[in-house]
Amino acid sequence: MAGLRRPLEGVKVVELATFIAGPCCARYLADLGAEVIKVESPKGDPLRFTAVNEGRPFGDAEDTSFTVENTGKKCVTLDTKSEAGRGALEKLIAEADIFITNIRPNGLKRSNLDYETLHAKYPKLVFGYVSGYGEKGPDKDLPGFDFTAYFARGGIMGTMYDVDSMPMSPIAGFGDHQVGMYLASGILAALYRARETGEGDQVTVSLFHTALWDIALFLQANQYGDSSTQFPISRKLTANPLNVAHKCGDGKWIQIAMPRYDFHYPLFMKVIEREDLIDDERFYPQKNLQSHLEEFYKILDAEIGKYTLEEMCKRMDEADLPYAVCQTWDQILNDPQAWGSDALTKVKFPNGNERTMVRTPVIFTDTDLPEYERGGFLGEDTESVLARLGYSKEQIQAMIEAGEATGCKRIG
Repeated sequence: MAGLRRPLEGVKVVELATFIAGPCCARYLADLGAEVIKVESPKGDPLRFTAVNEGRPFGDAEDTSFTVENTGKKCVTLDTKSEAGRGALEKLIAEADIFITNIRPNGLKRSNLDYETLHAKYPKLVFGYVSGYGEKGPDKDLPGFDFTAYFARGGIMGTMYDVDSMPMSPIAGFGDHQVGMYLASGILAALYRARETGEGDQVTVSLFHTALWDIALFLQANQYGDSSTQFPISRKLTANPLNVAHKCGDGKWIQIAMPRYDFHYPLFMKVIEREDLIDDERFYPQKNLQSHLEEFYKILDAEIGKYTLEEMCKRMDEADLPYAVCQTWDQILNDPQAWGSDALTKVKFPNGNERTMVRTPVIFTDTDLPEYERGGFLGEDTESVLARLGYSKEQIQAMIEAGEATGCKRIG
């Protein structure tokens, strides 16, 4: 049954969004078969200009960052503040099923692109909105990036690190990708409703709320006041040391994961050849352990440190206990499971280089997903899309000459 029609074929999406979260969502919809038209200003999406941040070549001859978020889209460049550019945008929205944006609320209202205005004109339109802090509350109008609204204010950087260390260095796009996929799930539900009832809806996902959801398990636990949930804490004092990463004798790290402490404890004591501790009432059952956490951590640290990473992995495999190597990014790029599960693929760029890229993480059994191709150049599809909307060659050229639209221009 392979090769079935992709589920969103025939669905039209207009994206007026920058950076990562909104474009990530639209890119996933493109994977599912939707026609996605990305509208950029003549200056381009700022993500086209972040090469130095990521240590990669500048320019769209090898723009891997832009490609991650924008493969599969048609790239149109319009000055939406001009009368002609805004008119073209309005025509695109009029024929769209979905509109995705991350423009802040005040800007949307000034431009008459807010949900209320568009819903009155296009009742079936699904409006996907990426926000920093949500649409309600005292800080709803603040600008938001995943470094700030997600990692910092969302309770990740301030808590999820060893108390003897310092907040982590956040990874750009980490929170954005989660927002993008959450937004896609809401958009698909709203699209189904629009098809059934003729009524669209606005779907909002914020970076801040997404972070709270991502830490929800321990956020709710924190209110009970137990010392093991009052992050940041020392790794030596976590309630279950069998859920902590430990350093092996060769300096490499292994993450063990045995949440059922009382079940796994005797098995793991055999792995590290400390059968003498199996019946030690200081450390077993887990309720007794809480008074001896640091003592037990030091024992684990010393015993695991006797083995190389390879030796520990072999022992854990033989005992069929859960663990994973704490991989660095260069290791992931060569991970046989990443390639074997189709998480990674190769994309060839205009300069001839082939680079490893990550696929979106939703896999279908009987639906073929598209080939992973480079993201479009700035304005690459402007002329073809405007022609489809009914603009003549002369009208398109006049818009380009007036700066109200731009055709394809190579950057760098």
